Amino acid sequence: MQMSKMKYEEMETEDNASTVIQLVLLGFSDLPNLQALLFGVFSIVYITILTGNSLIIILTRLDPAQQKPMYFFLSNFSSLEICYVSVTLPRILVNLWTQDRRMSILDCATQMCFFLILGTTECFFLAVMAYDRCVAVCDPLHYPLVMTLKVCLQLAVGSWVSGIPVQIRQMCQIVSLHFCHSNQINHFYTLAHELSVYVVVLLVAAVPFMLILASYSKIICSILRLPTARKAKDFSTCSSHLLVVLLFFGSAIITYLRPTSSHSAGNDRLLSLFYTIVTPMINPMIYSLRNKDVIAALRKLLLKI
Repeated sequence: MQMSKMKYEEMETEDNASTVIQLVLLGFSDLPNLQALLFGVFSIVYITILTGNSLIIILTRLDPAQQKPMYFFLSNFSSLEICYVSVTLPRILVNLWTQDRRMSILDCATQMCFFLILGTTECFFLAVMAYDRCVAVCDPLHYPLVMTLKVCLQLAVGSWVSGIPVQIRQMCQIVSLHFCHSNQINHFYTLAHELSVYVVVLLVAAVPFMLILASYSKIICSILRLPTARKAKDFSTCSSHLLVVLLFFGSAIITYLRPTSSHSAGNDRLLSLFYTIVTPMINPMIYSLRNKDVIAALRKLLLKI
């Protein structure tokens, strides 16, 4: 939804002005010779995301050794990644396969609404997972008492619903906008609405990001006071999550906070693909390859098959 073009399909309003009611998503239309290749690549990526995250969900549910808060949040996070990428990637695949890029304003607004809601949810889930690691490292003796099932459920539900009120309001604003006699626009919304979306995104991303920084500041201070033998062990429990945080927030910061002069259609498209598609694809690899419990559970599952 980064780039779009008005379709020449209009409706007459009461004041006899013409209002555009459909958009044509440009997508990768500037690469006509690579449509089949792109369809194949994105299909493989989508299958990889579904398989990797589904496998983590199955492992964390079936293995008794992974019935812990950390894996409860990891299972929720993998479910979120599947939903997050399913908002945009199937539409990309349909556009590449059919070459029909038409989309109504309502459909586009709905898609953006779900995308922003799930993006907000991901920000808060990363903050919750950082808090979980903070309690585990800084106060391990009280960890079972602090991270009870009730607390975990409350944190998970809070993360899932955190972005709904704000983003639904954003969708209502978009649907109420009028697009009159514009054949081409860079973004689906007007400049004023684009700025409001950026402000909202920054606010909902800044709060969990500050919470993550606070959690890891406390974790680092706690680890530095530990004996050398325990430092590596405790830090390894946080390294996978920290890497995911850096990938998600790092790519989003580069996308939205870099100087306007460096913006271009190609760069914006590639950067948006990175945090919407590439990051969800490599997250299961990060958590599985750097987690001995996940690897052990995978081996058990493969031996049973």
